[in-house]
Amino acid sequence: MASRAERFKKAAVKAAKTARKWADTARREADRLLKEAQKRAETEQRRKRLTAALQRTGRLLKAAGRAAIVAGIAAGIASARAESRARKVRKKKR
Repeated sequence: MASRAERFKKAAVKAAKTARKWADTARREADRLLKEAQKRAETEQRRKRLTAALQRTGRLLKAAGRAAIVAGIAAGIASARAESRARKVRKKKR
């Protein structure tokens, strides 16, 4: 029969091996969770960047649209002024 010290050592070694096994399992699980969290954070970052880019593009297109409308109106006004200021061709009297 094993002495009390030997039984204690055996139990301590068994507990240490079990603890190491669970620590390894916990490490793998933590790595998996970390990878998933990084993937989600990257996806959220990408989505935020895409949203910001789309907003910038939208603002740019709005400004371009406004500029096109203003340019059209200005061209119409200029055309009307030019037409009214143009020399009138009078019919010759005979």
